[in-house]
Amino acid sequence: MMNKIPNRQVICETLAELARDDRDIMVLASDSRGSAAMAPFAKEFPDQFVEVGIAEQNIVGISAGLAHSGKKPFVTSPACFLSMRSIEQIKVDVAYSGTNVKLVGISGGVSYGALGMSHHSVQDIAVARAIPGLAVVLPADRHETKRMTEALVKHEGGVYVRIGRNPVEDSYGSDEECEFVLGQAVTMRDGADLTIIAAGETVRVALDAHEALKEAGVSCRVINMHTIKPLDEEAVLRAAGETGHIITVEEHSIHGGLGAAVAEVVVQHKPVPMRIVGIPDEPAIAGKTSEVFEHYGISANNLKRLALELLGK
Repeated sequence: MMNKIPNRQVICETLAELARDDRDIMVLASDSRGSAAMAPFAKEFPDQFVEVGIAEQNIVGISAGLAHSGKKPFVTSPACFLSMRSIEQIKVDVAYSGTNVKLVGISGGVSYGALGMSHHSVQDIAVARAIPGLAVVLPADRHETKRMTEALVKHEGGVYVRIGRNPVEDSYGSDEECEFVLGQAVTMRDGADLTIIAAGETVRVALDAHEALKEAGVSCRVINMHTIKPLDEEAVLRAAGETGHIITVEEHSIHGGLGAAVAEVVVQHKPVPMRIVGIPDEPAIAGKTSEVFEHYGISANNLKRLALELLGK
């Protein structure tokens, strides 16, 4: 049965659970409590919730001030606006100032679908990972989102999190199966012929490709690189050395995202044949997420085709 719980709802529920014992947890919204699924948190914890309105630059500055006061602020705002309008505040008030702010970009990637280019956020990872002192995380499903949220409440430092808008198919069977460690990739499936490295919602795509390749007689490793920064370079180098071929897949521009991060490691330390799958250098089309994915080859069938091509089969 398809999961019906979006990751944004899981973040709300997990923060609420933790906030009952930790009064320092704060949630801030930019007229986004509804789209961030934070209305239940705001109702239960009115003194731990701040509605800033449509003011993404201000919300980052306010959250940095709260962090300096000993609070643990979680900013929840559409990724397309949070990562573009307020990037200077993120760079200076959060990263450079070393404040303990968690920036949750909701409805990331192509989640807004029909709203098109103005609401797609397919450059956010490239921008965020270039800022010193800022970690970048993309959880794969609701189970990893829960473990991630629990870990980030304990983590000291600035983090940019990107999640989608709609429920996604599970990559993990349960919360118990999932262990989240910042900067540590997870090998979801092992294999010897090639490796597919994915992050966020494309992890499910990679797992489906694994099954398709298995039927074709190809042994495929699947790595969930939930932390794009700091990148688990050891996992990348092991994949390059042990499987000899790498494909990355992401809901992001092919420039500056997961594929670029992996390629930077591979080309300098262990060059192997590699392909990067994502959004090309053009305004992403409007449409449902599934339609956009299919249009750009972010699919199990295309990953299978590329893998067989890479292996010369």
